[in-house]
Amino acid sequence: MSADPVTLMVARRVARGRYRDFTAWLEEGRELASDFAGYLGSGVLAPPPGDNEYQIIFRFRDAETLAAWEHSASRRAWLARGEGLFDAPHEHRATGLDGWFQDATGQTPPRWKQAIAIWLAFFPVSLAFQWLFGDLLAPLPLAPKVLVSTLALTPVMVFLFIPLSMRLLGPWLRGEASPLAWFSRRLHQRGA
Repeated sequence: MSADPVTLMVARRVARGRYRDFTAWLEEGRELASDFAGYLGSGVLAPPPGDNEYQIIFRFRDAETLAAWEHSASRRAWLARGEGLFDAPHEHRATGLDGWFQDATGQTPPRWKQAIAIWLAFFPVSLAFQWLFGDLLAPLPLAPKVLVSTLALTPVMVFLFIPLSMRLLGPWLRGEASPLAWFSRRLHQRGA
């Protein structure tokens, strides 16, 4: 079993006409998971317009704590209460951050490179968010302020900016270019 944090991502398509019941059921599941030891957080990514597939993310301290939650009687009862609200789910597990960075051969770059790639994506997006919405959120207490910002930024990061960062930094992440050669090539490609 792994000692790294484990993320369980589940895609569920909402049954026709059951959106309100489905979203209430999702919130119940997130509250249930939060009571388990090792729970690190969860999130729900709503589908784009015209789609009905929600992405539900549960993160636990390690594989053992995720397994304890997955095999619990309370989770089984929650899943049973959800019958008829969604189609058969698709599940994917990722340990640590490797799921984002694996290439076609299953290789991952060193952790320090992963950290730089995420920071290069996260810093400008966080800065822009604070510049645009910081004054609006300033009167809120800390927990709601962080809740709003993470709910807004997580889907943007996961679906847009981290993949963009990895595409732009791909040769450097794979060790095919030194940082200076990579940067020089990027400038040359852009006509600078």
